[in-house]
Amino acid sequence: MVPGMVAEEKVAMKELSEIISGIKPVDPKWLERAAERQNCLTKPPQSLGQLEDIACRIAAIQETLSPRVDRKLITVFAGDHGITEEAVSPYPSEVTAQMVANFLRGGAAINAVAKTVGAELIIVNAGVAHPIPPVSPLNDHIRSIQKPVRSGTRNFTRDPALTAEEAFSALLLGYDVACQAKRDGVNLIGMGEMGIGNSTSASAIAAALTGSPASAVTGRGTGIDDETRARKLAVVDKGVKLHAFGPDRPFQVLHALGGLELAGLTGLCLGAAVNRIAIICDGFIASASAAVAVTISPAVSDYLFAGHLSTEPGHAIVLEFLGKKPLLQLKMRLGEGTGAALAMAVIDAAVRTFVEMATFESAGVSNKQELSQKANS
Repeated sequence: MVPGMVAEEKVAMKELSEIISGIKPVDPKWLERAAERQNCLTKPPQSLGQLEDIACRIAAIQETLSPRVDRKLITVFAGDHGITEEAVSPYPSEVTAQMVANFLRGGAAINAVAKTVGAELIIVNAGVAHPIPPVSPLNDHIRSIQKPVRSGTRNFTRDPALTAEEAFSALLLGYDVACQAKRDGVNLIGMGEMGIGNSTSASAIAAALTGSPASAVTGRGTGIDDETRARKLAVVDKGVKLHAFGPDRPFQVLHALGGLELAGLTGLCLGAAVNRIAIICDGFIASASAAVAVTISPAVSDYLFAGHLSTEPGHAIVLEFLGKKPLLQLKMRLGEGTGAALAMAVIDAAVRTFVEMATFESAGVSNKQELSQKANS
């Protein structure tokens, strides 16, 4: 136990340790078995490139040579940030609540993309600061979870963004969503988020975990001008120095720098790994949350895919920290889970080719080895 850790942190860390104990690395023997099947399919070896690696990992996660990703779920966690007091965003925090209402009405980009890839959508209010405008009737294809831990975070340039108890409560909210997804038969989860100011928290978390300077991981977020970016850089640098935690204390980094939706996504990653469900990062903010989860429990990495590469400069640094290659590069930076949702189509194709393609034997097609044997006989 870290000397000087307050009693609240000790309780949270004990409960977190119980969650971590349920996370097991993917068995390499299943990866080998999947690779053997790939080599029997009616195609030249490795001709499907990264799709083959994806399918093998899904097979190993599910521990079957007949994997499925037909029950897709996008979870969008929403929360507000006290750091917006420092004028780091051109949008007021009220926009978070307004966008949550837009999600629930079905009018956002993630609604369209989720529908395109056949994914269910859950919107989770982890800590929206303002009342969410009423939506009636609710879209039948969208579920809503209203369990805010508190009304936004504190300003992390003055105080820890969250107490340890608040951070763990938000983390547990995400963990519970993953556990319920398992009970519902979900076999692929995408991470999404919404929160004015959350790229500032993500930048601070990325700097703290990777040891990168604020200038390397802090971008323009929703399209800020040079003056606002300079202010944002100063805020990130100040927050990281004020809360001098490093990668050896990832949970402390999370509760010191926020936010509630990031903590929820961290718990979602942990819960997906416990329940052996593949999970896809969206952009920079979701990936910063995943980096916290992987630092807490390295085995989470086995269950994690990087959906795409955002234009936010910190995203490439976080993906390198995670050791992940993005499946897509479309110059996106919207968030909401849009990149993760699009990547679901790629993973679905990878799994379908793995399961549905004929083998050389079943199709009566000669493979390279058989042709070589005939030529030498």
